[in-house]
Amino acid sequence: MRAPFQILALPYKIVDGTPHYCVLHRADHDQWQFVSGGGEDAETPLDAAKREIFEEIGIRTEQLFALKNTAFVPNICLAKAHRKYWDKDAYIIPEYSFAFECPAEITLSHEHSDYAWMTYEQARDVLHWDSNKTAVYELDCRLRDVDARE
Repeated sequence: MRAPFQILALPYKIVDGTPHYCVLHRADHDQWQFVSGGGEDAETPLDAAKREIFEEIGIRTEQLFALKNTAFVPNICLAKAHRKYWDKDAYIIPEYSFAFECPAEITLSHEHSDYAWMTYEQARDVLHWDSNKTAVYELDCRLRDVDARE
């Protein structure tokens, strides 16, 4: 059964001292996004993120860290079949964000038609969802060790 939460996972690598982010192009919509999906049964958001990363890009990792970025997703973005077991007032569900250094080559699932490694600016310009843009901003600041008080 689909759990009433969503995850977002941001693969990154450092190239010549600059963070790059793996952004995925959906096969069913003309939009770019990070790894995303929902929890299943009694999974925690962290467990769901690990599973979704493997399912969508073929990477097994235990080295995820949580970002502070948490968004909410309207339930209409998900299939009605997923929602039928949820509380009737679950109009929005939380989306939890994670990041991980990508140690290997990407193997795309059928959900995505392409991927690209992009700098923060490139990713920000192509990402479809605001929550993805906010998550990559936070991660970029963390990786560059930007002082939030500046």
